[in-house]
Amino acid sequence: MITVSAYRWVPEFAQGLVKDLRVRWALEEAGLPYREHLLEAGEKDAAAYRALQPFGQVPALRTEGLSLFESGAIVLHIAQQCEALMPHDAAGRARTTSWVFAALNSIEPAVDALGDTEGDEAWAVARRPAALAKVQMRLDQLQAWLGDKDYLEGRFTAGDLMMTTVLRNLRQTDIVADRPRLSAYVARCQARPAFGTALADHMRPFEATAA
Repeated sequence: MITVSAYRWVPEFAQGLVKDLRVRWALEEAGLPYREHLLEAGEKDAAAYRALQPFGQVPALRTEGLSLFESGAIVLHIAQQCEALMPHDAAGRARTTSWVFAALNSIEPAVDALGDTEGDEAWAVARRPAALAKVQMRLDQLQAWLGDKDYLEGRFTAGDLMMTTVLRNLRQTDIVADRPRLSAYVARCQARPAFGTALADHMRPFEATAA
C-alpha cells in the first residue's frame, strides 16, 4: 500500500495549498489507492521521518520497495505508471516532464517571491513591484503558450497538475483572474473529479482538528 505523509494541521492560509495535495491528486488520477500518514507535532523533526524526508517537509511517499520525497519527483514517478498523467510515446513523456519542471522552476519561484513581499515591512514594500512584475511576465508567457488549447500540451498531463497547484498559490490575488484564458485553464483543471476528491481528502484533517 502507498503511504503519503501530510500535516495534521496547518494555519488556515495554507490549507488547500500544502504540497501533499499534488501527490493525492496524481494518485487519484492514476486510480492508485493510498493511505495518509498525518504528522503529529514534532514528528517532522524525528530521525525516523528525516530518514524518509531529509528536510522534514511533506509530502513523502512510501511503498514496499521505495521511499520518495519532493512533490515533483513523486508526481513524475506516479505519472510514469499512468497514461492519464503521461503519454506513452517518448516525445509526450519528455514534454510532460518539461512542464513539470517549468511549473517548479519557471513559475513557482516567482510566485513564492511575491508571497514573500506580503506585509508592511519597508523591505517587503520595496521589493513588491519587481516581484509582481516578474510574476505577471511569467503568467503572460504562460498564457501566450496556452493560447486556445485546453491544456498545455493539448491533453491533461502531470504538467497541468503541477502548474495548477502552483497557480493556486495566487488564489488571494487577481493575477490569474485578470488573464481569462489562464483563469479558465485553472478552473478546467480544478473541475476534474480527481482534484475534487484529492482536495477533500487534503482538507479533512484540518476540518477535523477545527471541530
